[in-house]
Amino acid sequence: MTSRTTVIWDDGFTAYNFGPEHPMGPIRLDLTTRLLRAFGVFEGGGVTLHSPNPASEETLATVHDPGYIAAVKHASVDPKTADVRRGLGTEDDPAFFGMHDISARIAQGTLEVCRQVWEGDADHGVNYCGGLHHAMKGNASGFCIYNDIAVGIQWLLDNGAQRVCYIDIDVHHGDGVESIFWNDPRVLTISIHESGRVLFPGTGWPADIGGPQARGSAVNVALPPGTSDAAWLRAIDSVVLPLVHTWRPDILVTQHGCDTHTHDPLAHLSISLDAQVRAHETLHSLAHEVSGGRWVALGGGGYSLVDVVPRSWTHLTAIAAHRPVGLDVEVPADWLRHVEDRLGVSGPSRMGDLSASERPIWVRPWAMGHNPDNPVDRAVMATREALFSLHGLDPWFD
Repeated sequence: MTSRTTVIWDDGFTAYNFGPEHPMGPIRLDLTTRLLRAFGVFEGGGVTLHSPNPASEETLATVHDPGYIAAVKHASVDPKTADVRRGLGTEDDPAFFGMHDISARIAQGTLEVCRQVWEGDADHGVNYCGGLHHAMKGNASGFCIYNDIAVGIQWLLDNGAQRVCYIDIDVHHGDGVESIFWNDPRVLTISIHESGRVLFPGTGWPADIGGPQARGSAVNVALPPGTSDAAWLRAIDSVVLPLVHTWRPDILVTQHGCDTHTHDPLAHLSISLDAQVRAHETLHSLAHEVSGGRWVALGGGGYSLVDVVPRSWTHLTAIAAHRPVGLDVEVPADWLRHVEDRLGVSGPSRMGDLSASERPIWVRPWAMGHNPDNPVDRAVMATREALFSLHGLDPWFD
């Protein structure tokens, strides 16, 4: 199958840089792009790289308070004056020179892939620089300055989309996107995340199902620490798939934070690269099944900067380009040499974590029943009971 896929990138995106001690180092974006180039994903036609200008203040103001935008611009010129009441100049979101422009470029990049997919100029769009899902209407949060996802979704709504589905598989709750569209029945937000009892931002409970005008539009699965591959994928299959097939969105927007990985230093799930790739493939297939293939895929969290992020988002982008990379394929030697020379560390040898004998990951269908003594099954059941009936679905059976 051929595909017209737009990918947002130029080297300037590494300017989204909170400093050398911050966990979200921009090297992860550079290494992802280098790995994609090493595999030739951008070559041979079908993939277009797009370098956007910054989003205008008017565009940003479709989802952000003008006063907040002004505060970001001010802190971008003089970081020492950052307004901590707006979440700027904090440990999570330290102010830096040029912060407004690069954050606005990321937002415009997501808007652009949304526009191209919606207007038919591309089948799929990828912005692994984006996925900044914690930014709120009036403040920065969780390493996120502007909420590029909300900017893109709002553009879709303003340009004719009636039903937009947003799916977030980052380890952290997609709180900013959910908050901005909390009372909008045109947007279905689904977040599969580690429980807020142990992880930032401490939100995203099964009973959080949307505002009074949009009951059932917010979906949250709060998973226990230690959740591993088969249980994580079972949660996705048992909540995301039935809801999205029933809801039938016009377009699918997905966030692929890879901080679910067992080696991520900021969270407590135990997910392999292989399971992440299975989730990428599932969401890609879902877009073809329910929304005519209209799919926008975004990055997000991920703080294992060498071993995990570049491989996960290379797989994601290659899937979107319909040029998937095998899990048993060796990581190119030139990329490994660059990692060694640049960072003084050894990179991963293969594009997957599991051995061939451990794949495929068997996922127990919900139709086979659930175990009330299993904490993951209890988390899934709590979500299904909270809102499946609002969509005409049976929480107990598929």
